[in-house]
Amino acid sequence: MNGLYTIILLILSNVFMTLAWYGHLRLQQNGISTGWPLMAVIAFSWGIAFLEYCCQVPANRLGFEGNGGPFNLVQLKVIQECISLVVFAVIANILFQGQNLHWNHILAFVLIICSVYLVFMK
Repeated sequence: MNGLYTIILLILSNVFMTLAWYGHLRLQQNGISTGWPLMAVIAFSWGIAFLEYCCQVPANRLGFEGNGGPFNLVQLKVIQECISLVVFAVIANILFQGQNLHWNHILAFVLIICSVYLVFMK
């Protein structure tokens, strides 16, 4: 079960991370944060990033084999990167509808998924 909880928490973590990193750009496009000083935008993003860490830290603790989880450190990192790209692709296509995925983006994602396979090989 720790592996499943780890994956779910990493997905949530990456949703918050992507919103913290790129959500303010969408707010700016909509005219919501256009007049905000840079420090306000940073504070806003930090607030969202706090939620990211509230999911990411427990995910790594639950998933790490040193704490009874099923994954070693490298596996955790590769899983996180793969989830990060999938979540980014979904959110970018929802928030920034003009940002289309092209063949080279899809190929890059496939290669990252291949890295997940490789890191789990014995």
